[in-house]
Amino acid sequence: MEENKILEMDFKDTPTESLIGRRNFIKVVGGGIFILFNYWDVSVFAQERRNRSGQQDLPSDFNAFLRISEDGRVTCYTGKIEMGQGIITSLSQEIADELDVSIDMVDMVMGDTDLCPYDMGTFGSLTTRFFGPALRAAAAEGRQILLELAFEKLNIPFKNLETENGFVIDKNNKKNKLSYAQLAEGKKIERHLKEKAELKKPSEFKIIGKSFNRRDAFEKVTGKAKYSGDIQLPEMLYAKILRPPAHGAKLVSVDLSEAAKIKNVVVVHEGDFVAVLHKYPDVAEEAFSKIKSKFDRTNSGIDDKNIFDHLLKSASKGQVIAKEGDLKKGESDSKEIISETYLDGYKAHAPIEPHTAVVNIEGGKVTVWASTQTPFGAKEEVANELGISSKNVRVIPPFVGGGFGGKTRNIQIVEAARLAKLTGKPVQVAWTRKEEFFNDSFRPAAIVKINSGINKKGKISFWDYHVYYAGERGAQHFYNIQNSSTTVYGSGWGGTSAHPFATGAWRAPGNNTNTFARESQIDIMAAKAGIDPLEFRLQNLTDKKMRRVLETAAEKFGWKKSKFPSGRGFGIALGIDAGTYVAAIAEVDVNKNSGEVKVKKVVCAQDMGLAINPEGAAIQMEGCITMGLGYALKEDIHFKDGEIFDLNFDTYEIPRFSWLPKIETIILDNKDSAPQGGGEPAIILMGAVVANAIFDATGKRIYQLPMNPERVKEALKNS
Repeated sequence: MEENKILEMDFKDTPTESLIGRRNFIKVVGGGIFILFNYWDVSVFAQERRNRSGQQDLPSDFNAFLRISEDGRVTCYTGKIEMGQGIITSLSQEIADELDVSIDMVDMVMGDTDLCPYDMGTFGSLTTRFFGPALRAAAAEGRQILLELAFEKLNIPFKNLETENGFVIDKNNKKNKLSYAQLAEGKKIERHLKEKAELKKPSEFKIIGKSFNRRDAFEKVTGKAKYSGDIQLPEMLYAKILRPPAHGAKLVSVDLSEAAKIKNVVVVHEGDFVAVLHKYPDVAEEAFSKIKSKFDRTNSGIDDKNIFDHLLKSASKGQVIAKEGDLKKGESDSKEIISETYLDGYKAHAPIEPHTAVVNIEGGKVTVWASTQTPFGAKEEVANELGISSKNVRVIPPFVGGGFGGKTRNIQIVEAARLAKLTGKPVQVAWTRKEEFFNDSFRPAAIVKINSGINKKGKISFWDYHVYYAGERGAQHFYNIQNSSTTVYGSGWGGTSAHPFATGAWRAPGNNTNTFARESQIDIMAAKAGIDPLEFRLQNLTDKKMRRVLETAAEKFGWKKSKFPSGRGFGIALGIDAGTYVAAIAEVDVNKNSGEVKVKKVVCAQDMGLAINPEGAAIQMEGCITMGLGYALKEDIHFKDGEIFDLNFDTYEIPRFSWLPKIETIILDNKDSAPQGGGEPAIILMGAVVANAIFDATGKRIYQLPMNPERVKEALKNS
């Protein structure tokens, strides 16, 4: 099938001797039409990424290109990678529609640092929002070039030409036509796209906005898809690396004598870096089991119980990111004042595919196959580790088996590179599940404090919001509040020594925590006012887009006005993420004896502007809702003195099929608006919507995530 041909381009093993830079690539790859383009100027995230990484010399000329080749196929070379979000399909749709070719004629080469221009990485639901429009413009530019070439050859009025299914056609004589292959043959045209070409109007779309199955579906369901762990090279060694028992522990002594007795085992001991390697992974495991080591551990006294007190004591000065009106006036106008604190513990990324990398050093060239969201970042890290020019490093990302923000760090890649240099052999480093949990950059524990009020008319009179360590994503409210202030303490992730281990971005970083706090507080205010939670939100919302998604979800759910709490177990939550407006309504059942919460139904509506692939967007919504049940109900990292106690799925529970509710998704038709992010918005609601549904079912409010059986029973006990 055609998909096989398309996807093979991502994984072919090009000999290191033939590696070429992207500029030379354009010179030697053969004929065709090349459209080079960039999209840095439309992304504030790009500058933030530069500042965070310290890389000020990012390419300014272009960071992607499109090729129409001499066989008529269209290839997109992009630093973006496919890790399950479906952009391998949606980007192909955008190219195909603007160029008037079938989607089967589009090839995607993704993340290969020798074939693709620089890209900062794949994260933040940025691809569709920022890369997509630039890609469409490049395809439209390509269409314009093809029309010009046909005009020169056919010698008919330009206005009589149109493109259709890979051909330029004379409108007045359909038999008079030239294929894209004929037009590209013998040509080498290079265009730098500086201004946006004229894009198709929504009424002209044939492929954009239509539902397509995933182009990688066949490979993935049949097991043909390659991941980093599937890469096998001659003489490759499998590595096992000695890890400390806790974060902050220091290696005091190590005895490798018994491990070294095993035949053909390679032992590495360089400072605190200790590893054993063998051509068979089970033998490497056996050798590893014979290592005797001693570590000195720190006793910080910090654990998952007192972490919130520790974080509050360590908090830096807050930064006011939004302010309107006068809080004191709002407080004086209030009939009811509500002050609450919300807590959220550390969450692991827990991808099904652990961090894995294969590194081969040959003839001064380094080739890396790795599960990473940031291949170009990995390229620089490997070069720095080996003390070589990054021009001699090539990173090839196969499919990535889940990232969620956790695979922006490339520790396993650097480890594999170091071992490949020390051993002189290709090396695979594949973290075990235990290593995956221990080395994770967790979603940071965070605290939100809200002081708010309502007046006699049931309107929100003031809103004073303080968030610690979750960051500002999702912190600003969207309700109609005349007197409000939002203050952020500490960054959303990284950049602080307050946490006892690494923290990082976790699918819609910060917004999950902020939405849980905000929408819980809104529900409490509705209850204090004696107003139905749907009605309360609507009477405090003037944002038309938010009202529309809420009313759509409520209609689909069949919401009926009732006293609150009603005992029905219904909850509502609203949010904005990645430019997408989203509303969810859930129904839950609470077992008052066991404390178990069963989510029975979730209706979710979102306005994401133009939905490139509605089927793909719906799948992402369903995935967000499913994953969100984990952080809402069970996922929590337990630790003490830097030791992580949750090292596998026996204690760290992620959602199971038996948990899943009936899920109904609605994507509002908004084709005239720019496309927004769809990989994260729905997940931000799950903590809040479940918390509010638990309150409606029991009359008890839970202020800390996850809402596990112990916390539910504790809340019920405090009647």
